[in-house]
Amino acid sequence: MTHCIENQRDPVCQQELESIAASNLNWEAFRNRTVLVTGATGLVGSYAVRALAAVNRIHRCEMRILAMVRNPEKARAIYGELLDRGDVSLLVGDVRIPIQCQEPVHYIIHGASVTASKEMVTRPVETIATAIGGTQNILQFAASQKVLSMVYISSMEMYGAPDPALDCVTERDYGFVDILNVRSCYPEGKRMCECLCSAYASEYQLPVKIARLAQTFGAGVNPSETRVFAQFARSLIHGEDIILHTEGKSYGNYCATCDCVRGLLTILLRGADGEAYNVVNERTNIQIRDMAQMIADQSGGRIQVRFDIPADALKYGYAPDVKMHLSGAKLRALGWAPELDLPEMYQRLIASWTAQQDGNA
Repeated sequence: MTHCIENQRDPVCQQELESIAASNLNWEAFRNRTVLVTGATGLVGSYAVRALAAVNRIHRCEMRILAMVRNPEKARAIYGELLDRGDVSLLVGDVRIPIQCQEPVHYIIHGASVTASKEMVTRPVETIATAIGGTQNILQFAASQKVLSMVYISSMEMYGAPDPALDCVTERDYGFVDILNVRSCYPEGKRMCECLCSAYASEYQLPVKIARLAQTFGAGVNPSETRVFAQFARSLIHGEDIILHTEGKSYGNYCATCDCVRGLLTILLRGADGEAYNVVNERTNIQIRDMAQMIADQSGGRIQVRFDIPADALKYGYAPDVKMHLSGAKLRALGWAPELDLPEMYQRLIASWTAQQDGNA
């Protein structure tokens, strides 16, 4: 099979993909195996697919990579020659419908989820249905396939609001979630999905693991991204003031895209069945307002941080303020360590955007 590089239009991302392939995981575990990635047009899912393609090319694993998507046109725009050359194959379908796949699958990374905050408050029923119904379908499929390992991609939001007196939040430090707040459809959905994973691990001995992601960004992010980190980066690029629509008191926890995907693959190959792992760079813990100021300071005084707080913040889908410092110790014990801190994450993000725009031009 002829192989091409995984991201021709973004050499920043390509360098990171090859660095993942160069890490000391047991890539032989993927030899002649099939890996299914759901949510494969999202940031983490598409990056994971490309990372697996890089592993396949460099280590000649003869792996088959299935990217499950609802929109094949969007997937073609993302993967391009990887599809043309057969390095990646599409499985078109909706996880809310029982999975139809006619070939054996050995590993699964399940990332299909609603991720836009606005959609969480305008379509909470669909958010819950995608989370719970979709995850149960994937778990049932994984059990029928007797997969070797599966990772469910959860979120740090499942912690809710933990005890602010805690120095750090481990995988057992659950906090309060107001279930009557419509925005809670997302964290409560993640909690129920994790419970489903635990149930399948216990009842069917399914080797499923859980990855609780901090907010992830860096190289590979689509230039149309609208989340807060992208808005900050865009303000820096265009020399425009950063406008905060909350007081910015919530503490963020972050992880570079490349570090995150390397963490997912570490959990897939080394994690304990039925266990959850935080995927976070502990050095990135910072209040939103302080991160905004950090970016403004990079402009040399050209931009400032301003506040424009709407009377009804709920309709925008903003998560409640939380003081939380995630611990990554459990994942680090598996031999993983994050490499990029916040300033480098922003540098890679902006360089990646520039490369993508130049490539499209």
